[in-house]
Amino acid sequence: MSSEQLAWKIRRHGIEMTHISHGSHIGAILSVADIVAVLYNDVANVNPHDPKMSERDRIILSKGHAGASIYAALAEKGFFDVEELKTHYANGSKLSGHVSHKGVPGVEFSTGSLGHGLSVGSGMALAAKKDGKQHNIYVICGDGECNEGSVWEAAMFAHHYKLSNLIAIIDHNKMQSLDFCENTIALSPFADKWQAFGWNVIEVDGHNHEDLRKALTLSKLSEVKPNVIIANTIKGKGISFMENNILWHYRTPQGVEYDAAVAELEAQRE
Repeated sequence: MSSEQLAWKIRRHGIEMTHISHGSHIGAILSVADIVAVLYNDVANVNPHDPKMSERDRIILSKGHAGASIYAALAEKGFFDVEELKTHYANGSKLSGHVSHKGVPGVEFSTGSLGHGLSVGSGMALAAKKDGKQHNIYVICGDGECNEGSVWEAAMFAHHYKLSNLIAIIDHNKMQSLDFCENTIALSPFADKWQAFGWNVIEVDGHNHEDLRKALTLSKLSEVKPNVIIANTIKGKGISFMENNILWHYRTPQGVEYDAAVAELEAQRE
């Protein structure tokens, strides 16, 4: 399957999973779907038949509330049965609302407390450098998450140790929790901040798969600096009434809204 087909499946599963579980964060699941699809389908060295192989690339979803996107990608890539997605967020399920590595093959680290993922990824990247390993560490962060001081501590650490094997990808959908990012704690000038912290900065359309693939290739990535890809996205991407609508950070698709969302996605199916 192509990365575009995988992204569609992530969105379709995301709608179904949050509908069944009455879980939140569908807006974030939809905005990050293309990033996750390109990573798992075209870029990262991961193996569903050997999820713990030592040379694998590590993928950390620091914005753990969008965990359904990772579960969907892993299931579709064969890490576990797609049917298990129906247990998302249910009592006793391994597929918790915020992504968990416990009992879930392919998940590297449990996240949900925002600001932790980049710090953990920086540690993994330093360990890989010291051990002479060639794998990369990809950390998907939210833009609102970048209000956390720990993100910038990790940014300084990664620059100091020249962690060129660390690639942060910011799902820059311009919204967080209850409002736009710029109304909460302004991020702009966002790229300039990362450059000032010593990172190689690449800005892309986070829904354009070819742009994402190009940005994630070694020809674009620095060999001496940590790398950040600012992926400009739309919260709720793919469902017209969810796009750029802050309600869909916490709102769950039910009733006529669920029916409308499914109808829109089915019309987009390749």
